[in-house]
Amino acid sequence: MTSAAHKGEAADVATDAATEIVVGGLTPLSTSDWPGMLAATVFCQGCAWNCPYCHNAALRPFGPGERTWPEVLAWLTTRPGLLDAVVFSGGEPLLQPGLAEAMRQVRGLGFEVGLHTSGMAPQALERVLPLCGWVGLDLKAPRRAYPRITGAPGSAEDAWASLDLLRESGIPFELRTTWHPALLPEDELLELAGEIAAAGTPLWALQAFQPEGCADASLATAGRARVDEALVARLRAALGAGQQLIIRN
Repeated sequence: MTSAAHKGEAADVATDAATEIVVGGLTPLSTSDWPGMLAATVFCQGCAWNCPYCHNAALRPFGPGERTWPEVLAWLTTRPGLLDAVVFSGGEPLLQPGLAEAMRQVRGLGFEVGLHTSGMAPQALERVLPLCGWVGLDLKAPRRAYPRITGAPGSAEDAWASLDLLRESGIPFELRTTWHPALLPEDELLELAGEIAAAGTPLWALQAFQPEGCADASLATAGRARVDEALVARLRAALGAGQQLIIRN
């Protein structure tokens, strides 16, 4: 199952403390974090945005992780033949100074590398893209609504610059949007669909809000959101032909 594409790269798994990533969690096996791949998911600690619906709220603060990167790397040396890939998620992996080195180490063990990111650091994304086999980019909202969702001025510019980098790279990627009607009304969701259509991206996954792990009490107590069929039809019309919409309720 493990790809042999990177077998020729150095398999030395020694790390330098100055280049380690801060690991906030590890999922030993996932079939959903990189569709079609058996992956381990490494959750990086720390995120600079404050999206209310975040289901990994415990990973937002910067600080020590729950385990060390050398521990994770040592465990990964036992996984060739059992896993296809390692996905770096978060938090926000692009804020980890040691991310590129960690990716090289993972590739050196023969695994493919995936990335989940909000795109908040396009310059960092540009540096690690050559090491990635697939990227999941969280697109939060139409451009004008971005600061309301993220709590960060200028966040739309960074996210859409990252989307441009992905489109130019030729690397397979998926756009994902987490939706809660209290945060993103249907008219804004349709506006986002129009912007995605104009960008010419082929795949958009709309993920209904899930309360598990959300620190916003008002959202969590409201329970799960659901994308109904009428809204799906309107979104598909806004996207137009040639663009695929996946609904994850």
